[in-house]
Amino acid sequence: MTAITTFEQRLLALPTTAISDATGGHTNVDASIKPLADHFKIAGRVLTVRLPDGENGAVLEAISKAEKGDILVIDAKGNTNRAVAGDFVMQLAQGVGVQGFVVDGVIRDLAAAREINFPVFSLGTTVAAGNKHGGGVVGGAISLGGVAVQSGDYIIGDIDGVIIVPQADVERVIQAAEDKVAKDEMREQQALHNGEQSIRAYLAKVLK
Repeated sequence: MTAITTFEQRLLALPTTAISDATGGHTNVDASIKPLADHFKIAGRVLTVRLPDGENGAVLEAISKAEKGDILVIDAKGNTNRAVAGDFVMQLAQGVGVQGFVVDGVIRDLAAAREINFPVFSLGTTVAAGNKHGGGVVGGAISLGGVAVQSGDYIIGDIDGVIIVPQADVERVIQAAEDKVAKDEMREQQALHNGEQSIRAYLAKVLK
């Protein structure tokens, strides 16, 4: 198993809003894919899973192949009738070091996901289990919420949204996002340090 990389640590320290600004918003996942608890946050390398409609068997294969810190990004074709995972599968994933699931589909056992603090981002939940008739591909190209994703890309998610960063762009995007955060912090300090007086001075400057 590999250790969490510096890229992952730097991404975890950044808000998705800054990363979106750094990417120009071109790889923001559709906002219907949301964290199932407000505090859930993820940042790390993608391992993709493409599922046939209503199936979930390949999720177990992906867990067996995952490295520590990986995030399973599961293309379930937007199916909201059958879950790609429940509490047992989430515990298997957590036990081998998978950081979380991001699903263009649904899970079940929401209370358990929150109890074990396993981050899941999805279209919601259902009571129905997925089928295990076979099929599915681990590691291939997929689509997540309208964005193309490949294994080895990076994914970042928090309460504001989910973003894909292609592997080739990750260092540039991180640096640009860190620069944006530093610039925003300086702007806030200048505008807010003296209450109304500094706010009016800031507004006069930007509006002239």
